[in-house]
Amino acid sequence: MRGLAIDDAAWSSRWRDHAVRDKACLSLGLLLAAALLPPWPTSAIVAVVALGLLVGRAGTSLALVARAVRGPLAFVAIGSVSVAVVVSTSGGPFLSVTTDSAARAAGVAGHAVAGCSAMLLLAMTTPMVDLLAGLRRLRLPAACVEVAGLVYRMLFVLLESVGTIRESQAARLGYSSPSRSLRSAGMLTAATLTRSWSRARRLEQGLAGRELTGSLQTLDEPVPGSTAFLAATASALVAIVAVAALSAGVLP
Repeated sequence: MRGLAIDDAAWSSRWRDHAVRDKACLSLGLLLAAALLPPWPTSAIVAVVALGLLVGRAGTSLALVARAVRGPLAFVAIGSVSVAVVVSTSGGPFLSVTTDSAARAAGVAGHAVAGCSAMLLLAMTTPMVDLLAGLRRLRLPAACVEVAGLVYRMLFVLLESVGTIRESQAARLGYSSPSRSLRSAGMLTAATLTRSWSRARRLEQGLAGRELTGSLQTLDEPVPGSTAFLAATASALVAIVAVAALSAGVLP
């Protein structure tokens, strides 16, 4: 079974050795621009800049980007439809789409897609271990960082369990018909939950048996930041704000 697209991209990214601080400033700056500025044309610009840097500069393949954005885009589409559809009770309940509701839905979708693109730029260029190390350097509570690291590790346990069980079911023709597929999916869910619970409990017992009272942090070598990278980030953000201001008529 294939691993997480985001994790695969992060470890193979050309920006893997860039400082976490630099990449975080770029992604968070784009996220704030997408959230605070008007959706048009800011959202389109932020999405193009983020995905362009991800594919062009960081060297992430389009196939991995497509795998990573499928889930978020589905949620964005569902949320946009719920905003666009208006329920009216005058003259009987009925559903409709008005000009205002469609405009609001487009704005919500634009903000969401741009924000998702900005976050993917950070997630697909920075492995989780580097993010956790950066959070420790920011002196976030050790318990929070430790829980995040354990959840990250357990994701791969779940993926391995799902892949093994599904392969076994497929070998027994468990997905040869719709009824068998539904039954196999239910059994897969139940088996995955029980197996993950059992492994998590064994992990807890093993750590307790070793009297682990600290954290499972790994050694990392801090990467110096790049002044040129931060300057380019600031210039790009200023340009985005200027374009948004010109489009809104704030600047002459």
